[in-house]
Amino acid sequence: MDPIQFEVMRSAFDAAADEMAAALRKAAFSTNIKTRADFSCALFDSQLRLTAQSFSQPIHLASMARLVPAAVLRYGTDQLSPGDVLMTNDSHHASMHLNDICLIAPYFDGDHLQGYAAAVAHHVDIGGMAPGGLCVSREIYQEGVIIPVVKLIDGGNILEDVLNLVLANIRSPHQTGGDIRAQIAAVKLGQKRMAQITDRFGGATLKQFTEEMIEYTTRWARREITRLPQGVFQAECFLDDDGIDDRPIRLALKATVADGQVAFDLTGSDLQRPGPMNANLTYSFSAVTYVIKCLIDPDIPNNDGFYRLITVDAPPGTVVNALPPAGIVGGNDIAIRLCDLGFRAFASALPDRVAACSKSIICNMGCGGQDPRKDSYYTFMETICGGYGARPDRDGMDAVQPHIQNTENSAIEETESQYPMQIVRYELLADSEGPGRFRGGLGVRRDWKFTDHAATVTIFSDHAKFAPWGLFEGGEGGASRYILNPETEASELPSKGTLTLQPNDVISYRTPGGGGYGPASDRDPEAVLQDVIQEKVTSERARDAYQVVVDPQKRQIDVEATERLRGDTRKTS
Repeated sequence: MDPIQFEVMRSAFDAAADEMAAALRKAAFSTNIKTRADFSCALFDSQLRLTAQSFSQPIHLASMARLVPAAVLRYGTDQLSPGDVLMTNDSHHASMHLNDICLIAPYFDGDHLQGYAAAVAHHVDIGGMAPGGLCVSREIYQEGVIIPVVKLIDGGNILEDVLNLVLANIRSPHQTGGDIRAQIAAVKLGQKRMAQITDRFGGATLKQFTEEMIEYTTRWARREITRLPQGVFQAECFLDDDGIDDRPIRLALKATVADGQVAFDLTGSDLQRPGPMNANLTYSFSAVTYVIKCLIDPDIPNNDGFYRLITVDAPPGTVVNALPPAGIVGGNDIAIRLCDLGFRAFASALPDRVAACSKSIICNMGCGGQDPRKDSYYTFMETICGGYGARPDRDGMDAVQPHIQNTENSAIEETESQYPMQIVRYELLADSEGPGRFRGGLGVRRDWKFTDHAATVTIFSDHAKFAPWGLFEGGEGGASRYILNPETEASELPSKGTLTLQPNDVISYRTPGGGGYGPASDRDPEAVLQDVIQEKVTSERARDAYQVVVDPQKRQIDVEATERLRGDTRKTS
């Protein structure tokens, strides 16, 4: 194909996916989608190969490459007609957790099936034991309504009975109904744009382009993978627990890079747990492909040509490939830890390309109750930011949603205007960084006060028992903490659990900081001074962790005391 036409068509596909995402975000009702951008859109060809994706949630990138083909094949392509839209969220049939509802719309050229437009969005509630779809479950049936692959729209008409059945199981049907209709708008727009591309270039040219684009991506990705160090790389880590059993959860990862491909083996990871800290294969595949995507050329397109070069061996019945009826709501936390574990495995071979451990948790907060202002039940959920791991040449970012998360932080003004709560503290958490030549990013403190009403709140998080690790002698980031009424009785809470709050109770999240990179004694004293001035690091921590003596009143370094302290430390080591 002519290279100019090839690039024009590639841009048209990418633009169509991005336009779908923009339409979904603008039409959505919930803060989680319209503000935090917790969704993704994608296009597939008639062979169910992913051809283009919006730049949204990285966890959805590879997951949609598994979910959409599995869903369509399960339903049957011969059952589809123009104007149809499918819907599913079944975690044990290639979807992720139940909150992630996927809509899939086939598009036709006349009677000829040309491909599919799909949109996944995280819905604020999906029913189940607790508001927000978050709970310490013992089986997936407790986590919410399970939607097998069903037809939501038939020939252009919404099947209201199907939609009403789903919404009847959800605490905030108006909000969820609006978000589902926003997804419908997105996939319908995808259908429309692909019809316009087909009309402009013709079905035969479109097919030729798809084949060439996928092969082009494969060649490019294979060349990049061959430039990585060849061999076997491995690492392991632990999560706190599953919320039911106190035993830590072991994750083990081995990556074999050879012949332009990467094979991941997760053998050695724990057996699936009775609680919900389990991932299915979709989660695990998404996490490890993200790691490789970060280590090679970032301009490589997100399509089947790249994903076909990554394989995952995850033994069935383990926390990285759980079987029914295991709970899956903690799958995101398994996945984000696999991301950091993957970078840890490659650290010795690629020290200039990897970061120390990030906050490495999704850090969910879900809540609900009777809104006294509106006399109606509300549900709300968000994920809390934390520190990014330090990098080979710079500090980790403060207060971000790292890696596969990539969502925005909820605005205080929007949250307080729409929900009966106040965010009474929201600040960087001093001394939460992992010390190092380059320090980890800071975690945050975020406190919610539930005014004038009782509320059900679920903490669903991790990294309270095991802090984010550093690399190359870098220190650990601060562990997470969860505190009820921090200014009065200050009761410490576990990283997972549901509790009932009384009116005016406060729940406080303290999120982890990122790990450090390199020895803290090698950090530039001027950088330490700036951290003290900006109140990111206390003068005590500057002395104890970095061996830098700072006079906070004079805002200057005591050079002699610092040289003496650093000299004594090096002699001791």
